Amino acid sequence: MRLIYIIIFTLISFNSFSQLSMQGVVKDSLGNPLELANVIAINESTEALESYAITNEDGRYKLALSKNSSYNIQVSYIGMKTHTEKVSTIEESLTKDFTLQVDNSLDEVELTYEMPVSVKGDTLIYNADSFKNGTERKLEDVLKKLPGVEVNDEGQIEVEGRAVTKVMVDGKDFFDGDSKLATKNIPSNAVDKVQVLKNFAEVGQLSGVTENRDNVAINIKLKKGKESFWFGNVTAGAGAANSDDLYLIQPKLFYYNPKYSINFIGDMNNLGEVAFTRRDYFNFTGGFRMPSRQSGTNINLGNNNLGFLTLQNNRAKAIETKFGAANFSYSPTSTLDISGFAIFSNSQTELEENNSITYTDPGLQIPDETTNSNTIQNSDLGMLKLSAKYKPNGNNQLDYDVVGRVSRESQNRGVLSSILGNTDQIEETDPYSINQNLNYYYTLNEKNIFALEAQHLIQDEDPFYNAILESTQDYENVANALGLDPNQTGYNIAQDKRVKSNQLDAKLDYYYVLNQKSNLNFTAGSILSRQQFNSTIFQFLDDGSVYNPDPLINDGLNENDIDYRFSDIYIGTHYRFKTGMFTFNPGISAHAYSTKNEQYGEAYQDNFFRILPDIDIRMEVKKSEQIAFSYAMQNQFTDVTNLARGLVLNNYNSISYGNPTLENAVSHNVNLFYNSFNMFNYTNVFGRLNYSKRIDQIRNLTDFESVVRLNSPFNSGFADETFSASGRYQRTFKKIRAQVNGNFNYSKFNQFVQGNRTLNESYTQTYGAQLRTNYRDAPNVEISYSYTIQDNDQGSRRTKFYTSAPSIEFDAYIWKKLTFRTDYTYNNFSDENGTLRSFQFWNASLSYRNNQDAKFEYILNATNLLDTRSQANSNVGNISVSATEYYIQPRYITFRLRYEI
Repeated sequence: MRLIYIIIFTLISFNSFSQLSMQGVVKDSLGNPLELANVIAINESTEALESYAITNEDGRYKLALSKNSSYNIQVSYIGMKTHTEKVSTIEESLTKDFTLQVDNSLDEVELTYEMPVSVKGDTLIYNADSFKNGTERKLEDVLKKLPGVEVNDEGQIEVEGRAVTKVMVDGKDFFDGDSKLATKNIPSNAVDKVQVLKNFAEVGQLSGVTENRDNVAINIKLKKGKESFWFGNVTAGAGAANSDDLYLIQPKLFYYNPKYSINFIGDMNNLGEVAFTRRDYFNFTGGFRMPSRQSGTNINLGNNNLGFLTLQNNRAKAIETKFGAANFSYSPTSTLDISGFAIFSNSQTELEENNSITYTDPGLQIPDETTNSNTIQNSDLGMLKLSAKYKPNGNNQLDYDVVGRVSRESQNRGVLSSILGNTDQIEETDPYSINQNLNYYYTLNEKNIFALEAQHLIQDEDPFYNAILESTQDYENVANALGLDPNQTGYNIAQDKRVKSNQLDAKLDYYYVLNQKSNLNFTAGSILSRQQFNSTIFQFLDDGSVYNPDPLINDGLNENDIDYRFSDIYIGTHYRFKTGMFTFNPGISAHAYSTKNEQYGEAYQDNFFRILPDIDIRMEVKKSEQIAFSYAMQNQFTDVTNLARGLVLNNYNSISYGNPTLENAVSHNVNLFYNSFNMFNYTNVFGRLNYSKRIDQIRNLTDFESVVRLNSPFNSGFADETFSASGRYQRTFKKIRAQVNGNFNYSKFNQFVQGNRTLNESYTQTYGAQLRTNYRDAPNVEISYSYTIQDNDQGSRRTKFYTSAPSIEFDAYIWKKLTFRTDYTYNNFSDENGTLRSFQFWNASLSYRNNQDAKFEYILNATNLLDTRSQANSNVGNISVSATEYYIQPRYITFRLRYEI
């Protein structure tokens, strides 16, 4: 580590002592400062662009130049004649102003060099080659070097603190804008420009009457010659570890022309390189958004997926994946666009975990528990979408989308508990869903705009759960309560569940434009939902027969057969207007709600009316700096499983029964956001505050028998609150980018255990710092440090965990042929008594290609060089805090061959 710090210090020192600055003001012929003028410096000896700047609102620029050198300075501005001047540096910094004249000619001015960054209205345009040094292989590697752009560990893109909502390639959606598939797969050598589209409007007709300043899209412009033929790469690799043969096959093929495009991404490996996780699948919206998302109503259809153990940073004891995805777009005419995608993912995963569970209140006499689990997971996930957009003219647009999802998943898990002994669990499910979306936008004239949006969802879920407990003595009291047959060698209990959901969500918006600075919006909409839920708990006996028990609890109600209907008919209005630097958008909506559930021959119905206010305020301090404030009152409705009166076996140590008289919860949500991006000195600052207060929140009355819990939901009369704050400050100093960031999360919620109410509070703090170099010809280093504090005050017990994680990445392009990349991370996981677990990861790769345009590249890749076998983290639950150690794949060394198409 000491050697690496010396390298960083040397690079920074070299950068600092060998350069000076040239600064000044760019004006027009009347002496007015010109904002967003481009200033570039071309080194006469190397003929390379050495420095560039964009003027701020005062017309000021600043260039970083080398000492004792000569430069051609070019100053340009739209509508002005480009000014060119020679400048020589000695030992001291320079001050020089420029005056540009109006260009009355119609001829375009051809510049020898392109600006690395330019601004056109709300669009930032990055010239990708200006930030490459030869070590890049995918889009992610390029984006990380762009000022104001970040790519997180999940591959999601952020611009100036806002998540990118859409990724396009040459104006065509790339897998409906999923940023991870784009960042991890698009080859860097195909990227010419990266266009950041701020204030992005999905529908151009609504751009002037809706608030779009939170919407950011990215469009990847391909290089010339990459526009009408196939490009991409195919990677194949092999290796050996212990007695296992390692393999990897990754084809990534792309075809684009002005009329249609085809993309294919494939991945088969047993190295743990997961291209598409279960989390990606369930978070993948397919471009869908609920029409009623801003109406104030939030209805939860529940999540009846398996209780899969999740991967920790894509690491497990063993992972084998197969992934294939295809995306197409076709424009048969100038008015019709057709597109779609298909995604399939198969994974076989082995996980092993050691878990130490500490319950919050010793006075409740719930024993702390340690468990060891071994799990085998099989998952097949499929998704198919077709879309059509018809836009015959600027006043009409019709969109239709349909997406289908299907999956088959199973999980076999063996758990050894210090309290309950050995338990084997089997889970299986084969759900499917079909989601359709129809939108029509009509502009009658410049004053009147109409928008119809409707979405229909059909969903069918059928999870099966089976638990086999070897010890009858440790589970005896629970078995008696469930009415199980005790005269068996063990308890073999199971449950079939079926949840069918059918929901229609539609609204009609009318926008009346009062003038250029204000408009009225009137909304009428409805949400109609129906859910049917069936479940049965039963027992497999030793002779192979099936026994249906009669529980001694919950009034003997075992089975569920419930029909739940929900409707929300609403109208709303918003008045959006601008005055000075402020934009106000207050609104109100009136809702007529109806809920009804029928079960066991009884009907429970509730009809009521509620008014929900909201407001959005924007202050544009200047074009690249703004403050946004919003408040919204929401009604939150639960799903059918919380209403079902019969017993539900969540797993062997968690049983629940519902409450048919549950009411909705009300939440008050306040958000404050600030962002600023200074193109003059490339300073990127953002901060966010969020506060939520939930009234009549649905909480569980929980009773424990040993470590087995029995839950029943109810509307708590005690308010729950959450508060979060996050921020980042990023500044570029010549070729060095520095960043500090922080996050704070606080939650206060009421828990009801063994008939007692406890107030639980949780504090999580994360602080980070990063230093990154961005040299074109020298090696580059990125050093980061992250420190997390988890402080949990739950009942009469308090726990505190600390995670310290320094890391470093290094890459070098050697002799224009070799690319060396390596990264190292150290993690220290501790509590107030000292270190609980420390672990470290070191990865490295060395690749060779004859030149930048070579077709073949030869790669030696090593992961987990230190052969770390496990890592640890902590989790905070409503009732307990756990520390988990999970085992991961060993050292893998593979040889790979990549062929560029």
